Amino acid sequence: MIETLKARVNEDEALVRRGRFLTTSFLLEVGPTAWLIQIFEGRVVSVMRGPFVMPSSSFALRAAEEEWQKFWSSRPPPGSNDLMALIKRRALKAEGNVQIFMANLRYFKEALAKLRSGGAAA
Repeated sequence: MIETLKARVNEDEALVRRGRFLTTSFLLEVGPTAWLIQIFEGRVVSVMRGPFVMPSSSFALRAAEEEWQKFWSSRPPPGSNDLMALIKRRALKAEGNVQIFMANLRYFKEALAKLRSGGAAA
């Protein structure tokens, strides 16, 4: 499912425009599985599945697989419907250079919400 992130984000011109000043790579951990996602000027250029020996990324978003499944459900329950709600509940950990994550928070919220059933935006 995460492999579809590239197509889903890049098809949304408004989202790509919102991220036009964002160029980074970040690690998305879904339970024990790591994904390295590279973004160039708002477009997702690659989504690579780990394991990685020493991944080069600006920051990492880590949560249990069950938490991501709730977030990506078509109607997420309260507390699982938003990245900041997951962080507040301490179900999601943002580590590394979180300034990049926070400065582009809306982009990341909408991009990761594209993985919800049906690809709905946040």
